[in-house]
Amino acid sequence: MTNPNPQSGSPDKEPASEAQAAQNALGNTERAEVATEPDRSVAKPGPEPEPEPSLGRLFLDNLWAANTFTVTLLSLVLAIVVGAVLMIISDPEVLSTYSYITSRPSDALNSSWTLVSEAYANLFKGSVFDPEAFSGWLDGANGWQPVLAPISETLTYAAPLVFTGLSVALAFRGGLFNIGAQGQATIGVIMAALAGFLLPLPPGLHLLVAVLAGALGGAIWGFIPGILKARAGAHEVINTIMLNYVATYFLTWLIVQNGVQDPNRTDAISKAVDTSAQLPRLLGDNLRVHAGILLAVLATWAVAWLLNRSTLGFELRAVGANPDAARTAGISVTRTYILIMVFAGILAGLGGSNMVLGSTASALTPLVVAQIGFDGILVALLGRVKPWGVLLAALLFGALQAGGNRMQSYSGISLELVTVLQALIVIFIAAPALVKAIFQLRAARAARLQTSLAKGW
Repeated sequence: MTNPNPQSGSPDKEPASEAQAAQNALGNTERAEVATEPDRSVAKPGPEPEPEPSLGRLFLDNLWAANTFTVTLLSLVLAIVVGAVLMIISDPEVLSTYSYITSRPSDALNSSWTLVSEAYANLFKGSVFDPEAFSGWLDGANGWQPVLAPISETLTYAAPLVFTGLSVALAFRGGLFNIGAQGQATIGVIMAALAGFLLPLPPGLHLLVAVLAGALGGAIWGFIPGILKARAGAHEVINTIMLNYVATYFLTWLIVQNGVQDPNRTDAISKAVDTSAQLPRLLGDNLRVHAGILLAVLATWAVAWLLNRSTLGFELRAVGANPDAARTAGISVTRTYILIMVFAGILAGLGGSNMVLGSTASALTPLVVAQIGFDGILVALLGRVKPWGVLLAALLFGALQAGGNRMQSYSGISLELVTVLQALIVIFIAAPALVKAIFQLRAARAARLQTSLAKGW
């Protein structure tokens, strides 16, 4: 029987042939559209690259960012503002003008501005520069000494703080918290003073021996918590705090002993250090700045070199970052802990010797060390535990101390307010997130700026 439709084949294959024809037609249509459509990938231009921002723009962007410089500067501003508020609320006369501020607001504003501006002006005049003294020198009314007197006082107060700040910073970089800079400075001042008035030596040698004696005393007092930490695992914070008390009471007992106490005095004061053992003054006898500030700068350079250039400094930083990893790498953590505290004690001992061999005092008293050890902790934190940062922080604290004396004398502001300012500065710097939130700082983009600076102008 013949097939009635020879072209279509069997009935089962007819739908497949129709579907194939439809697909072929659709494919021909798509190919025709593609052939007639212009090549958009070639004709359409791509997005233009963004132009590189200028160096000035990058500088401004990074200036108002949460970098170290901006946070530190704004912390100073916040401390000054809060200090101004404290001055106003602590002055009864100025505060009384706010009782009728709605009727006469100018009284409150003028009195507040007068008080705050005069106080901070005296702070500047007492620590950096006094325009009146400079005018008097030009007119011949006074000599050059009053012009340099503010800087002299600032450097005098800053010198021992550099040493104690470096002591705390060095230990911190090694993973230890040296609270014992006060005790180490106390033993240092004892040893320096004893060498200063008990040893009959020629001038140059006498000064050298007295300075080295102070460093040795601090080294001994730093070695004790170092060996306890390394050998017995005793916490250095507890040990150094207890040793602070031991050093303080030892000083109090030693002063009144025969051969140490001044025979012409009945109060607790030792014999005076011989002039041959005193640090020379840099600007004459009328100004107090002495060679201790030069030793402080030299010590800052030495600590910076030790941390960044020496093998011991690398081991110190490795132990501070991760003691277990350092031990695995073959570094003796025990030896490093001991050396850290010994070096920290040497620095603090030098700071203590500055207090009795310099111009601050010439004899031992129960308060001869003041608070330079505890202030050194603040200086180290303010300086970000970096040597040159510690030096700058010590200069700032010295300026606050020197200017605070004039501020108290001329403006009637309590000297304790200077301590409050120091504490506020450290608080704001230690809390960068707070400063960033108050001033709405952007995230720091230091890497981008450094890359642009590396490319040149």
